[in-house]
Amino acid sequence: MSPHRSLTLRSFIAAVAAFVCTLAPALAQAPEGNAHPQSQMVSGSAFANPFGEVASPDRAPATIEQKRDFEAKLDLAPLRDRAVSHNGRIKILDTLARETVRTITGARLYTDYLPQPSEDGNVRLLKVKHDPLFTLIDLIIDPRYYFDKPLFGVDYLPLRREFIEHEYPQDERAQDLALRQLRITPTMFARHVQKLDELHMGEPSYQQAMAKLHTAVSLWQDSPQNMLLVAPPQRDDPWKHIASLPMDHPARQAALALGKAWRELDATAANAAIVQLATVLPTINPEVYPTTRRSLESFYNRLNAFEWGFWAYALSFITLLLAFGTGRSWLSWLGTLFFLVGIAMHATGFTARCLIAERFAIQNQFESMTGVSLFAAIVGLVIMVAKRQWLYGAAAAGVGFLVLVTATQTNIPGQNIEREAAILNTSVLLKYHVTTVLVSYGLIALGFIISCFYLATHYIAKVRSTQPALAGAPVVAAALGTGGNASTARTLSDLDTAQMTVLQLAFWTLGVGILLGAWWADHSWGRWWAFDPKETWALITWIVYLIAIHLRFTTTGNRGLLTAWLSAVGFVVMLWTYFGVNLLLPGLHAYA
Repeated sequence: MSPHRSLTLRSFIAAVAAFVCTLAPALAQAPEGNAHPQSQMVSGSAFANPFGEVASPDRAPATIEQKRDFEAKLDLAPLRDRAVSHNGRIKILDTLARETVRTITGARLYTDYLPQPSEDGNVRLLKVKHDPLFTLIDLIIDPRYYFDKPLFGVDYLPLRREFIEHEYPQDERAQDLALRQLRITPTMFARHVQKLDELHMGEPSYQQAMAKLHTAVSLWQDSPQNMLLVAPPQRDDPWKHIASLPMDHPARQAALALGKAWRELDATAANAAIVQLATVLPTINPEVYPTTRRSLESFYNRLNAFEWGFWAYALSFITLLLAFGTGRSWLSWLGTLFFLVGIAMHATGFTARCLIAERFAIQNQFESMTGVSLFAAIVGLVIMVAKRQWLYGAAAAGVGFLVLVTATQTNIPGQNIEREAAILNTSVLLKYHVTTVLVSYGLIALGFIISCFYLATHYIAKVRSTQPALAGAPVVAAALGTGGNASTARTLSDLDTAQMTVLQLAFWTLGVGILLGAWWADHSWGRWWAFDPKETWALITWIVYLIAIHLRFTTTGNRGLLTAWLSAVGFVVMLWTYFGVNLLLPGLHAYA
């Protein structure tokens, strides 16, 4: 490198570093309406249990086997898509049940554990899983059944361990069994919560976990208040609780009959009451009662499109890698078919969520993750078709799988469909700003995976420098459509072209997204820039790629290798911008 170029590069990097250092995390005060509306898991507190009084304490609770057999005979389908008002929107009972069970148990399904002695003398736990709608109704009708059942999810292990150790102070075997269930019983909570609250007062991690536990307990106790199943006379009026109906109303009578049959474990009578209740509810103010939206939400719940999507992406990624390794074209076409199925399922779930929410569903962490992976998959498909290189499809399938599996299988905020923050409805620019930024993040992830191919090819070739052609190079060459006998140099050159194609697109797309964000901020907050952590780190991410492009023109060494490493650095910075800032730093983008 010439002295002049070296000086120019050092001056450029120094200027960039000085500018970044000025972007201190001086957090602006978030304006009113900036945060999402507070979730209200309980709708009210003044209504009687719509299914009648709970079982007498003197009555022996049902066994796990009795509950399992009773559920197997029930047909809950008629009630599954009945409308209910909850947390600011009209949803269906199936959705309310899923949200309630996830909040209380920390899992998608409530699971009973039936102890089974094994031949070696140990106790094996047989899992008995229950449908969320069955669990919701059972929690309301027969809460006493759960007193000694592991009900409340406690994902913070130290807190869960302390509850269990206080419950079984000298019984290590019982402690081990309880820890494996990931939950604690209502009885444990009642006995030890005050002591543990006082013991860990002022400890943020414990207090945060304890707050979630208190929310779960309150929801379990007050779930009867969420039965706002009665449509109002006018569309803008609040929905009514079923217990507010006159005692002789058919819907009220059907609910009471369902409660009586349920407590007696009479499946025949319970099914008759279910049909009666499901038939009567839509006839109350039918002009207000929703129709098409209920069917769409039921379809969305049943389809589990995002989960089927990540499995299709995973199969596509694996199949395409096998195709590259074996050189068999039918595997390439099969991998492409899986890729298209993944995009179809992914797009179906995303579109259905937008229609149900009545907005463009990119306004919280979960929604943005489903959006960024969908946009990445579509862009990867377009580039793959345009350039006729399978590598782009494999990279896009990898991004789709990794992002969707993270979104659906972890406790990412925003999985429930909720109302939008007021600030997000101030300008149509939001759609363009957020969509553009998410597309850029998808491109960054695509570029990172391609750069990983480059780094693997480069360093394997370096290790096997005595061989004229890299053993793995034909695999990557096949993915690039250059033939299985391409040299390592040719493969690296093609990979460099591929990574630069994607990263330049990412650079320009992110830049445009930042400018659109500033424009939107001026509309929403009355200022173009606020040195908010999200804004600052988005700019830093863009500067990383600015440096990468600048170095392409100022260095004479191995530009492809340098670009690949900067792509990896940029990807890590993007992850911090996307996840770390959202989840760990407060600011104007608290809703994101």
